Amino acid sequence: MSKAPEIEMMTFGCRLNTVESQVMKRQAISAGLDNAIIVNTCAVTNEAVRQARQAIRKAKRENPEKTIIVSGCAAQTDPEMFAAMDEVALVLGNEEKLSAASYRMLPQFGVNDTTKIRVNDIMSVRETAAHLIEGLEGRTRAFVQVQTGCDHRCTFCIIPFGRGNSRSVPMGVVVDQVRRLVENGYREVVITGVDITSYGADLPGAPKLGALIQSVLKHVPELERLRLSSIDSIEVDPQLMDAIANEERLMPHLHLSLQSGDNMILKRMKRRHSREDTIAFCQEVRALRPDMVFGADIIAGFPTETDAMFENSLRIIDECDLTHLHIFPFSPRPGTPAQRMPQLERPLIKSRAALLRAKGELALQAHLSSQVGTSHAVLIEKPGLGRTEQFTQVELSADSAGQSGDIIPAIITGHSQRHLFAEAA
Repeated sequence: MSKAPEIEMMTFGCRLNTVESQVMKRQAISAGLDNAIIVNTCAVTNEAVRQARQAIRKAKRENPEKTIIVSGCAAQTDPEMFAAMDEVALVLGNEEKLSAASYRMLPQFGVNDTTKIRVNDIMSVRETAAHLIEGLEGRTRAFVQVQTGCDHRCTFCIIPFGRGNSRSVPMGVVVDQVRRLVENGYREVVITGVDITSYGADLPGAPKLGALIQSVLKHVPELERLRLSSIDSIEVDPQLMDAIANEERLMPHLHLSLQSGDNMILKRMKRRHSREDTIAFCQEVRALRPDMVFGADIIAGFPTETDAMFENSLRIIDECDLTHLHIFPFSPRPGTPAQRMPQLERPLIKSRAALLRAKGELALQAHLSSQVGTSHAVLIEKPGLGRTEQFTQVELSADSAGQSGDIIPAIITGHSQRHLFAEAA
């Protein structure tokens, strides 16, 4: 029996990268690559890039015989930086990484060209291929990419230059992939992309995200749970609001791309919503779906942010009853307009991030306390641990039945600082 190829994936960043890493590994194997480490990078912050470079050095130090290939958003936006690393044999762009032929651009395949960089202009890409996957290794929920790229130009964000313009996967293809995943035993599917609420603008008839969600739920009745990744609330369409209100299989958890609670900072970020828009959206959704839980991304210490502006970000956590927060200390990305704005001192940025995190901890504690005594359907992620419909983590009692991938009824009996305690109902 022939030995299976040894290919290790190192994935940084978003859920979309998680999906694409599965595609990359499959394409690399089909190309005949062996004894390699593929690093799928993130460019959202300077820290993400630093961590990737550190991981590359460590991987080569511990595995000197392995070929290291680097791709992802950081490789797309700054390929020369990774190509200059002695540890790196090949740098692939975000389009190239999904093609088997790219993984043969190495001397071991007879390529004499010593060029390390295989990165084309991502802005020239007009379509997103439907890379179907059968599932994700070691995961109990599956992620389906419906879109990539972004047409917006927020002043702090480098991602459009790593992902290109917005491109959508046709609805029928998405439905087919969800059906395939359900047939393979997945009971929860997460719709993911770079800017999923911009879905469909480039497709014939310009269908919206709401139409896609309703189509998936209609044509895959066996799917038990459908979840959305991060959304831009100002782009939510009426059909999606209808699905939120009436589709119980659409999970009551929305993660908002909020970024700030202050109108002047939002304007300087070149966001398309106001604080009032966000508050009104949360109120409308809760009126339709009282059990809805909101998460949000918030940036601390954006250039020119005053104490009063920062207070607006703190207050919106309570005003929208936000629970699962992702707090990012502002990090100037080269090539973005925000890099050229008057910067705050790093200690001030860090202290504001700490205050936001502390506020988020209080909000999470309030949510956890409110759940004691309630009943939930818990998706088991691994023995003894799972998630409620609202994506809150649950620790189950030792005598509670359930294997990874099962959905079991449970009663919440208490909570820790971070998660709920429950026993099977």
